[in-house]
Amino acid sequence: MLHYAVVFLVIALVAALFGFGGIASGAVGIAKILFFVFIVIAVITFVMGLINRK
Repeated sequence: MLHYAVVFLVIALVAALFGFGGIASGAVGIAKILFFVFIVIAVITFVMGLINRK
């Protein structure tokens, strides 16, 4: 599950790069939403991975 947390974090960072950097100016709103959604999912899967290890 920790692998999924890292994947979601990378996807969130890429979405932020495109959305906040102005590269895809038409999709800034979508990129911001996806950024926060993927950050939340990354944190949840990271915590679940730590819990399941014990």
